[in-house]
Amino acid sequence: MSSNPLDDDKPDSTAPSGNGTDADWEDEFFSADATPPIAEFSAPTAIRQQSTPPPLSLVESAFLASTASLLWLASYYLSLVPWMRILFPLPAALVYLRWGGRAAVMTTLVTGLLLSILMGPYLSVLFMLPYGLLGLQLGATWARGMSWGGSIVTGTLLSTVCFFLRIALVSLFLSEDLWVYLTNRIADFVQWLVLRLVDWGILGVGALGAVDVSVIQLFAVGALLLSDLVYVFTIHLAGWTLLGRLGNPIPDPPRWVQVVFED
Repeated sequence: MSSNPLDDDKPDSTAPSGNGTDADWEDEFFSADATPPIAEFSAPTAIRQQSTPPPLSLVESAFLASTASLLWLASYYLSLVPWMRILFPLPAALVYLRWGGRAAVMTTLVTGLLLSILMGPYLSVLFMLPYGLLGLQLGATWARGMSWGGSIVTGTLLSTVCFFLRIALVSLFLSEDLWVYLTNRIADFVQWLVLRLVDWGILGVGALGAVDVSVIQLFAVGALLLSDLVYVFTIHLAGWTLLGRLGNPIPDPPRWVQVVFED
């Protein structure tokens, strides 16, 4: 059956009306309920941007890790460790202040890997104990605004524990208890000194044979704690002076320290 030719003359309801303009036809075609295609990708892009670390964080962490490695490398081979050891913990602490704990841990690990390649695993461990861990500890306490007293005490204890870990590591390589060896040598020196004082008449004869190794060990631990206390306090002074100029100041020192340095 053929269709009615008159039906072809009827206007199509889906077609735009002849009375409207092109703009009206575009308004009918793109309804208000239509969602722009870009909206489908906006959420995943935002999630990707939040989970990806900023490039500046990666660059600064890598730069400061290489800086710490070069400081240790140069100071070790030039015999400048006693003079430059104040600066060793500062790169990791600076990364902690700027980018947080995760970036600081990665900086410390990268520093250890670089030193393992350049100098060997043994010297790399000697850097990590205590300087690498001390940098993380100081960065954490400074970032949380802890007072100088708290950060110095915790840093001193950490440095002392790391010293005994280094002694244990060296003793393992030498197959001999290095701590006992050192304290015995100190006891022998004290015994010789007492003997000289007795010969000069300063001490009586009863002072001979009174040297106890346990007492020597207690005095050695006390001297070590005092030395680490001075060392960590010096790091605080260096951090207060240098990091503040880099835009990441640490908590202010006690008033008497400020008065001394202001004068």
